[in-house]
Amino acid sequence: MIRILLADDHTLFRQGLRQILEAEEGMEVVGEASDGTEAVQRAWQLEPDVILMDIQMPKMDGVEATRQIAGRSPKSRVIVLTMYRQDKYLFDAIKAGAQGYLLKDAESAEVTSAIRQVYQGEAIIDPGLAAKMIDEFKRLEKEARPQELQELSPQEMEILERVAEGKSNAEIANQLYLSEKTVRNRLTVIYEKLQVNNRTQAALLARQAGLGQPPEPKEEE
Repeated sequence: MIRILLADDHTLFRQGLRQILEAEEGMEVVGEASDGTEAVQRAWQLEPDVILMDIQMPKMDGVEATRQIAGRSPKSRVIVLTMYRQDKYLFDAIKAGAQGYLLKDAESAEVTSAIRQVYQGEAIIDPGLAAKMIDEFKRLEKEARPQELQELSPQEMEILERVAEGKSNAEIANQLYLSEKTVRNRLTVIYEKLQVNNRTQAALLARQAGLGQPPEPKEEE
């Protein structure tokens, strides 16, 4: 059962989202928060698997709430679900520790799929914003910090390179002849050595060092 916390200051939106998620097999909404401060407190109290986080909320915005949750409740994975398409919000949220960034006009199936993928350790970015992330990858290439990669073993470097290429755990396991469990365990070690909170931050750091190729944006149908 994937335990989910909803953080949004619009009551009707939370209620609608709760109905959608609780109709999904294997998902349970364990709590709600109407502002960033409450989101941090509820994350600490409930230890949800996934948090759907709005950006603009009273008392504390979603970016700062995400940053605090990443520090205090690292097992809880955050998906930012917002109406904002601006680069600043996207990059700030990812740097704060969010594992996903979706827009509120996403289909319900996209949201539930993102929850399942993030729960499995994947990173999810709205397809319409993927090109902006690639531009950021290119910019960060000029600021490489290879000293942060020196502690990685050769196998960990291979895994990290594929993470930078946007490969899933299953794809990495298949390419390197490993089990998915081994890949997940290696990623935990990689995150610790790189001092990052999640897959997206690891990919950004890898791209800074020139590893891999960033995933191509999906064409909108």
